[in-house]
Amino acid sequence: MEVLGIDIGGSGIKGALVDVGTGRMVTERFRISTPDGAKPEDVAKTVKELIDHFAWQGPVGVGFPAVVRQGVAESAANISKEWIGTNVNELLSKACGCPVFTLNDADAAGIAEMTFGAGKDSKKGVVMILTLGTGIGSAIFVDGVLLPNTELGHLQMKGKDAETRTSDAARKNLDLSWKHWVKRLQKYFDYLERLFSPDLFIIGGGVSKDSEKFLPLLKTRARLVPATMLNQAGIIGSAMYASTQTKRKK
Repeated sequence: MEVLGIDIGGSGIKGALVDVGTGRMVTERFRISTPDGAKPEDVAKTVKELIDHFAWQGPVGVGFPAVVRQGVAESAANISKEWIGTNVNELLSKACGCPVFTLNDADAAGIAEMTFGAGKDSKKGVVMILTLGTGIGSAIFVDGVLLPNTELGHLQMKGKDAETRTSDAARKNLDLSWKHWVKRLQKYFDYLERLFSPDLFIIGGGVSKDSEKFLPLLKTRARLVPATMLNQAGIIGSAMYASTQTKRKK
């Protein structure tokens, strides 16, 4: 079964058709810049433009940078605060003429990694997927079951969101060396281990392509591995989520 997966980010909106049975994208990824301000109506128009690019009329899965419960956004990260309280499913479905199913973007990436990527053989215990990019996204699986909307990038460290000091964007903006950045990351990972005692960390996001530069420097009790699906995970996981939601409605 093929489903269109879309990943909405603060800088870009990306999508591709996905074979949800194999976890492979069957088209090239198509990207459109996120409109300035990322307001609901403007993002909806951009999502429709992306859907029209694929001439798609079936179900659509959308990874969204927010806490999403029953299709409603309850936070907003790197997008307009006007999204808070918006039923994203209804807005996008109406704008695009397709049934749209929305979930947290890091949860979408986690679904893909746990099904087809680095976590596919880790169905027991606690697995934490962290996406290090503009911010920090998180997904937690307990015995293979997702605990949604954890948003652990917003844990407080020194009175600020952890992601403001430890994201890949912070590394770049502050021109930190890998070694200096890892010192910040280490404190964050120590905090996560005290709270959750995970068995496995899977590190994704754009920086995962450079995992050999920083993962060996981190010391954790849990096993620590790079994600294998890189920036495709959000698109693939979103498509998989839409597939399961479509089946439930039948």
